[in-house]
Amino acid sequence: MTELLAILPGLELIERTSSTLRVQNVVQLSLAPAFLLAGIGAVMNVMTNRLLWVANKIERILAADAKDEAGDQLMELPALESRRILAQRAVMFSTAAALTISIVILLLFVSAFVRTPLGTLVAVTWVITMGLLMAGLAFFLLETRTAARRNLERMKERRFGPDDDPSQN
Repeated sequence: MTELLAILPGLELIERTSSTLRVQNVVQLSLAPAFLLAGIGAVMNVMTNRLLWVANKIERILAADAKDEAGDQLMELPALESRRILAQRAVMFSTAAALTISIVILLLFVSAFVRTPLGTLVAVTWVITMGLLMAGLAFFLLETRTAARRNLERMKERRFGPDDDPSQN
């Protein structure tokens, strides 16, 4: 009977995966990437909220312009459009980072149960994840700097008027 079980396909895989200790080790190894995934999700929530705010602001200005009620708000459109593009890129790269970190977690589990060494693939995927995350955070930084710069410009315009900036003298 045991000889029959030995020739069944997949039995060797079942034997390798039946080790509780091996599964525990893989779960422990995947904790760091899982926490990173949670962190990426939290940052993406902030990025997405900013993107939605900017998109809604653009829509409100365009709707007001269609009714000839936009006035000076039209001057905001170039900065808002720049912010929208930067925020979209931040979300896109962060989403890609979340996808690749999920692949890292998958590869960690698979590598514990197959004979093919996947360590290099896991490492390369981790590096790709970090690169994508850094790109997403860089675009997020640019978006927040663009917003801060435009806020400073508006404050100066309110204080000194559009053509009376003292730093220009």
